[in-house]
Amino acid sequence: MQIYEELQARGLIAQVTDEEIIRDLVNNGKAIFYIGFDPTADSLHIGHYMALSLMKRLQMAGNQPIALCGGGTAMIGDPSGRSDMRKMMTVETIDHNVACIREQMSRFIEFGEGKAILANNADWLRDLNFLEFMRDIGSLFSVNDMLRARCYVNRLEKGLSFLEFSYMLMQSYDFYMLYQKYGCNLQFGGDDQWSNMLGGTELIRKKLGKDASAMTINLLLKHDGTKMGKTAGGAVWLDPKKTTPYEFYQYWRNVDDEDVIKFLRMMTFLPLEQIDDMAGWQGSELNRAKEILAFELTRTVHGEEEAEKAKDAARSLFGGGPAAQIPTTVFHDDDFDENAEIGVIAALVKSGLATSNGDARRAIQQGGVKLSGVKVGDVYARIKKDEIASGDVLLQKGKKSFKKLTVE
Repeated sequence: MQIYEELQARGLIAQVTDEEIIRDLVNNGKAIFYIGFDPTADSLHIGHYMALSLMKRLQMAGNQPIALCGGGTAMIGDPSGRSDMRKMMTVETIDHNVACIREQMSRFIEFGEGKAILANNADWLRDLNFLEFMRDIGSLFSVNDMLRARCYVNRLEKGLSFLEFSYMLMQSYDFYMLYQKYGCNLQFGGDDQWSNMLGGTELIRKKLGKDASAMTINLLLKHDGTKMGKTAGGAVWLDPKKTTPYEFYQYWRNVDDEDVIKFLRMMTFLPLEQIDDMAGWQGSELNRAKEILAFELTRTVHGEEEAEKAKDAARSLFGGGPAAQIPTTVFHDDDFDENAEIGVIAALVKSGLATSNGDARRAIQQGGVKLSGVKVGDVYARIKKDEIASGDVLLQKGKKSFKKLTVE
């Protein structure tokens, strides 16, 4: 099976333009393709992993990836899939985030001469002359067509700033610049990016002529954001300081039964034949499939050693006792009151098991909180500092979220 057919079999292709051209490029290692990463945080998250793993697959098949950091577009913010305007970031914050995610990308993609290219659209967007850009680029876009674009339709009723409206022009200009600088002939994106991607193909056609349009082709990365990337403590990050390898492992160990085979196909590098064999597994065998999924993804993101630790910690915990590798929350003297105690609600929030006091209170009232295996029934329950210092306190929310509490 060639790489394009494998991407289809894994469920990664949603829609394309010029499929036969794409198939020829990808299967023969002739694709120079880009995926954009807007640096909205100082770490990539699990949604980005989908893109990174796709880039890795294609690089392994002889194609050349371009990882484009959005140091310029992040100053606007992509309105796709948003109900409100993104928070504006300073240039210093954006540049810091770019530096952080560049380092993370290198764990998945091989950069260097003749290999992957690392680019930053700040290089051509930040110093644009507005009047020249609007005359040269803006004049080629139809507002009527843009207003029908999927990336804007959800925002029109609630309000869309002109700043965000210009995002399509900026992303289209990225493809145009990458085409000219590196010969980029293929762009990838999530299913919410289709309108922006088509804008890029049209821009190249209009600026460079019909002969170039055959190369301005798109492959859409399919993903289901509603079922991915959220934990009790927030998003699932690739940075181990934000989401520990154990938490990362547990997230995938606890996916819904209906999703495990889909995620194995889309996100792991296991042979399809092996995954197809798992498709018929039921009951306890499904739990085994989830363990395989969790281990493979943790190994890819954090390495073999951390994956083994996370697996051992999970088995130790669910086998009846806490393990040293379970995520730990450290408390300090100023976390405790004058009686050297802390409320369970405060402990839930500090540990990241609850997002707010209200969230913690509801979890207790619904019987979803345990302290060292004992259900907490009182929202005013407190934990003594000495108990935490003993090293025996395990705080649990729901069936699958745990934190070991310690004191420094």
